[in-house]
Amino acid sequence: MSKPIVAIVGRPNVGKSTLFNALAGEKISIVKDTPGVTRDRIYADVNWLSHTFTLIDTGGIEPESKDIILSQMREQAQIAIDTADVIIFITDVRQGLVDSDSKVADMLRRSKKPVILVVNKVDNFEKHLLDTYEFYNLGIGEPVPISASGKLGLGDMLDEVVSHFDTEMTDEAEDDIPRIAVIGKPNVGKSSIINKLLGENRVIVSDIAGTTRDAIDTVIEHNGKEYTFIDTAGLRRKSKVKEELERYSIIRTVTAVDRADVAVLVIDAAEGVTEQDAKIVGIAHDRGKGIIVAVNKWDAIEKDDKTVYKFTNRVRETLSFIPYAEILFISAETGQRLVRLFDTIDMVLENQTMRIQTGVLNEIMTEAVALQQPPSDKGKRLKLFYITQVSVKPPTFVIFVNDKELMHFSYTRYLENRIRDTFGFRGTSLKFIIRERKEK
Repeated sequence: MSKPIVAIVGRPNVGKSTLFNALAGEKISIVKDTPGVTRDRIYADVNWLSHTFTLIDTGGIEPESKDIILSQMREQAQIAIDTADVIIFITDVRQGLVDSDSKVADMLRRSKKPVILVVNKVDNFEKHLLDTYEFYNLGIGEPVPISASGKLGLGDMLDEVVSHFDTEMTDEAEDDIPRIAVIGKPNVGKSSIINKLLGENRVIVSDIAGTTRDAIDTVIEHNGKEYTFIDTAGLRRKSKVKEELERYSIIRTVTAVDRADVAVLVIDAAEGVTEQDAKIVGIAHDRGKGIIVAVNKWDAIEKDDKTVYKFTNRVRETLSFIPYAEILFISAETGQRLVRLFDTIDMVLENQTMRIQTGVLNEIMTEAVALQQPPSDKGKRLKLFYITQVSVKPPTFVIFVNDKELMHFSYTRYLENRIRDTFGFRGTSLKFIIRERKEK
């Protein structure tokens, strides 16, 4: 099920990150009073009145001159327009209405996307309410007064946000066609892979990083079975600010991965695996998707009998948080091993939806506990009572214990490895929920 995407747009220092943190419920963005210091995490899942949506802080404006602020605000607005279902346009009651607000408002108005106009820093509604009226001049609807730092008025704003969600979008019927997000840095060959599988040039491919404009869905049939491939578009244009590019690709990835069952991370064999690859695939891992690492352009590499082994080790080291990921060595240009991609996708999908009987799980757990005693602290030992699988995509298990605090993540990892030894679960993460139960 695809979550709606809500993007926050606004000038430097109007409180975008403060609002983002207030809604995300934790300090995710760094907030300082120096304009342009938003770094770090830029997306979070937010719940409001039984609606879950992904919130994106478009951020990233470095104020050097009025022109640059405006051009970067336009770029931000464009990211929001391209990817978001609803846009929160944030302004500042203390600074009042400024020229760049009006210019960005024009873009947002023309986009035909729902825009919630928010006036921030209204710390005292009686005192500042009249000042919010001038924002009616933007012509994008009624201003919603809030104080992000004081958490005032956020409920009214969120009511307004969720009222624009397309009910069909949030309740969309799950079709049986598996959805595969092809993710990775610009220019690693994501579109070339899809074109080769498709047998026609449907997605624009060129040697300039970032020529793919939008996330494109392509249905490909293989052996009588359909698959929807989501190409996470590269970036709009070469930007002077590398972070803007990174931010844009990460936003693109979040929106595509949310809709997918399996993510295929494409790595350039010549360049090797990078920290940016780890960041991108981390999004799929966080969201419990199936993961395949496709090392592209393998035909262009000089090889000996140890090349695959060495490269696999490098991938495993850099992406150590996804030891379960499947690795394939392919070439979009020659088509080498591309057909194996479908078999691997089928296997990962099967593992993502595998269910294990409770009795079998408890046998594995009992044996694991006998082989390695659970940890203890101050004379109190962890006791494991019971384990059961509660859901799939990803396979999720609940373990009942006597004391949650004693369940160290390393022991959870140990149990996970025992379950994997028996059932494999290749290509999918496993999720464990630890619950406390008093001893009878």
